[in-house]
Amino acid sequence: MDRVFLDANVLFSAAYRHAAGLRLLFKLHHVALITSAYAVEEARRNLSTDRQRRDLEQLCASMEIVSVAAADPPQLAGIDLPESDRPIFAAAINARATHLLSGDVRDFGRYYGQTVEGVLILPPARYLRKRQDENR
Repeated sequence: MDRVFLDANVLFSAAYRHAAGLRLLFKLHHVALITSAYAVEEARRNLSTDRQRRDLEQLCASMEIVSVAAADPPQLAGIDLPESDRPIFAAAINARATHLLSGDVRDFGRYYGQTVEGVLILPPARYLRKRQDENR
């Protein structure tokens, strides 16, 4: 079973509108979705309507929410991330995630397709395509 950690931008996009393709992540079988309180709070801050915030809460109800990692995790195994993204990656590692899905091309994009500390970093669309291909 995949343990898939969702970055704040994935949570935001899934909650932003009901028809978001990222909501397919929440319908996958044999996948445990994980995020952190830090990511949930970041997504919540960026949503603009009460409906979106309620949708975020509903989506999070089906996920494992892990505690916020240390405020300033150490530099991690050859991955160079801005300070604001380190808690996301540290939480994915601490949660024993198999995958980290992030739409943050600027900060995580150079690591797409790489496994770091046991976590495969991918954009959400690539993970969804991979799952669809496996089910054919």
